[in-house]
Amino acid sequence: MINNAEITLKTKVSYGMGALGKDLACSIVYVYLMFYYTDVAGLSAAFVGTLFLVARIADAVTDPMMGMVVDNTRSRFGKFRPWIVIGTVVNSLFLIAVFSTHMLSGTALYVYAAVTYILWGVTYTVMDIPFWSIIPALSKERPERERLVVWPRIFASFAWMVMGAYGLWAIGILGDGDQQKGFFYFAIAIVACFSIGSLITVLNVKEKVTTAVDQNKLSFADIKTIVASNDQLKAFIGVMLTFNISHQLVGGFAIYYFSYAIGDPSLFPMFMLVSGLAEMVGVFVFPYLCRHLPRSSMWLIACAFPVLCCFVLFVTGIISPQSALLVGVSGVLLKFGVGIANGLSIVMLADIVDYGEVKTGFRSESIIFSVIAMLVKFAGAFSGFIIGMGLTLSGYVPNEVQSASTVFGLKIVMLLIPVLFVLASVLIYLKFYKLNGDYYHTVLGPNAQKTPNIA
Repeated sequence: MINNAEITLKTKVSYGMGALGKDLACSIVYVYLMFYYTDVAGLSAAFVGTLFLVARIADAVTDPMMGMVVDNTRSRFGKFRPWIVIGTVVNSLFLIAVFSTHMLSGTALYVYAAVTYILWGVTYTVMDIPFWSIIPALSKERPERERLVVWPRIFASFAWMVMGAYGLWAIGILGDGDQQKGFFYFAIAIVACFSIGSLITVLNVKEKVTTAVDQNKLSFADIKTIVASNDQLKAFIGVMLTFNISHQLVGGFAIYYFSYAIGDPSLFPMFMLVSGLAEMVGVFVFPYLCRHLPRSSMWLIACAFPVLCCFVLFVTGIISPQSALLVGVSGVLLKFGVGIANGLSIVMLADIVDYGEVKTGFRSESIIFSVIAMLVKFAGAFSGFIIGMGLTLSGYVPNEVQSASTVFGLKIVMLLIPVLFVLASVLIYLKFYKLNGDYYHTVLGPNAQKTPNIA
């Protein structure tokens, strides 16, 4: 095994630049696509919510398959970087196609939206899985990984912050007031940033860690063993899926909440701006918290902040609905916790890669890290489905003043449902996740025996 533990500053910054471009391309979909589909392209909210959910069924198959493809790749450029290039190119084309939906009407509008969105999700996987799964191949040292993940997560948080705070402004400028043109031209601009960021990563981020098992190609039966036998991977899926549904639901619904329930659309970009800054701070302080706090408490801390966010928004709605200060505080609470969770989730998955190698004899970074792409998209799908159903059941009418019952329904979706998902994440973590204390050191410590099927 070759193991150069120290990761250079050049590698960290280059990796961060890739995350910046990648998450600009991702955030435009998760922040604005529901709004684009309903209020710009003219699709029904119920259809869009159902589309988001149904499209993810394909990912349950294609994401692990893509992980297997990456892990079986052997090239002079490694097994990760070729797919980052390929994925960036094809996903860029479908991103532009998605934001061309408004050019159609009638039945063709609905068919085109469904096909292009599904293909966007599939092709995003081609790039996203190798991008994140390269982390365990950059260093074997856990502290070095903890310091590394700060870089892509900060750059990614910056992308989401910029998208939320300035996206609608940029769309207005590019379209000269025409949102249809604005979204289309904005998507093209995002693709340019996406391509440049990926190129920087591919040129400067190279894997350092290899193992003997890496030389053996994996089969479909191996995938079943890798996933089915890794109880900590299953626990991680439950923990992260529920948490991501919660914060994506708040982020995706905020534009409707502030525009129609509060009646002040200007609060949305401000909320997204301060929350994005808070997420960057959360990611930045993550490695320092890891040094001073027990790993077992880190997830509980991360989950406490989104709950506090919803509580502050609830109180704000009672005492001062249009208070920019209180809305800003709620945004800080939401994304500071998300920042901690983002840093922690990458390190948890890297630990799960090591754990899986010990337990099954297979080391599969890409198959296990395919969980990230799958979870982000599934969370986006479930939150989108909840948003679509919530809008429909509450009687939401685009671009109109909403009734009192509709406003009440909007508040339920924004303030109550996310809290329930966070609480579910906490319960799953406490009951099932074990790689955060003595068990980790017993199984994965320096003196642990690296043999398959450790109980």
